[in-house]
Amino acid sequence: MHPPGADTVLVRHGEVGVKSGKVQRAMERKLRKNLAAMLDDRGVAYGSVERQWSRLLVHTTEDAVEAATDAAADAFGVVSASPAVAVEPTQDAIEAALVVASEAHYDDGTFAVDARRAGPAEAHPFSSHDLQRDGGQAVWDAVADRFEPAVDLDDPDVTFFVECRPETAYVFMEHRPGPGGLPLGTQGRLVALVSGGIDSPVAAWEAMKRGAELVPVYLDLGEYGGPDHEARAVETVRTLARYAPTADMTVRKVPAGEAVARIVDAVEDTRMLTYRRFMYRVAEHVAAETGAHGIVTGEAIGQKSSQTTANLAVASRATRLPIHRPLVTADKSDITARAREVGTYRDSTIPAGCNRIAPTYPETNATLEQVRDAEPDALFEWAREAAENCELVPVRERAEEATP
Repeated sequence: MHPPGADTVLVRHGEVGVKSGKVQRAMERKLRKNLAAMLDDRGVAYGSVERQWSRLLVHTTEDAVEAATDAAADAFGVVSASPAVAVEPTQDAIEAALVVASEAHYDDGTFAVDARRAGPAEAHPFSSHDLQRDGGQAVWDAVADRFEPAVDLDDPDVTFFVECRPETAYVFMEHRPGPGGLPLGTQGRLVALVSGGIDSPVAAWEAMKRGAELVPVYLDLGEYGGPDHEARAVETVRTLARYAPTADMTVRKVPAGEAVARIVDAVEDTRMLTYRRFMYRVAEHVAAETGAHGIVTGEAIGQKSSQTTANLAVASRATRLPIHRPLVTADKSDITARAREVGTYRDSTIPAGCNRIAPTYPETNATLEQVRDAEPDALFEWAREAAENCELVPVRERAEEATP
């Protein structure tokens, strides 16, 4: 919801603002670039993206302001975005904008005016309190002939917001929430192991939220996977790519079917741990090739037999790289809810049949010695060969078709 004539999106960041001056400026530059790329990728018309005070401003038109706000609210590092109308920083101009907004959007219930004036005292002959009091009176007078308005400063049905700066004032009616976190590309690169199930795309999104670009890796399980297994993985990455228009989200499809068949033949109760160790070593080779600093997975404590704390410790010994597990303490219901929000849930629930790898009686408290004794000696060599023979699967050409 925006006031008539809205032509600007106010974009707020969070953690960026508590960094040192040098780091903050660098992150704001990156966020500006990411915002512009997001707008371009979605075909949203805008004039410019600029930094003023502690805000980023997207200058656009009323026809495009809703789409511009939606795009800004999907950018990592953004805490909230507001479609606003820009007016002269005078009390008359602000009150006139409040009247227009109230006539368009206030037709029942309670209201409040939340106004903030910033800048040196001499910049304006009025205070924030003046704007709230007189602006509230202007709203009241504008609607009083249609219904009986009521003021509620604690929990109003409608809130009119004002940000008044020395050069310009902005009137708006909502704070559209963003993901928060840090601008994408400010925290290096991670290899994301993406199976396409519910968990791994959400974990990948959470790593992106913290500013890390991704190298998506999908392990083709051969007869244990199939076309639906691959399709759901690639499609979830397509959805993630909409949040990362500046990043290369090409999927590395690793031929793992032969190795998995050998693991199934050779290993019984610790099979899934051996498979995870193979998977981590594949990721390590991809990281070395792409300059990634670590691995991100969708593992959560106790969610599966291979994800007990003991088994995670054993499996993790396969790589020297840090394994980042953003979902490590999350409940499945919360992960599923996030998948729906991000837009990966539908594709993640395509039946794939990869659970056929799991043994009938999996070990839940394995030791490193137990796993090593059971797994094939050539396991890590198979991982190297598989990583070296990966196939690149582009996703960018259809990213615009996915709708979070």
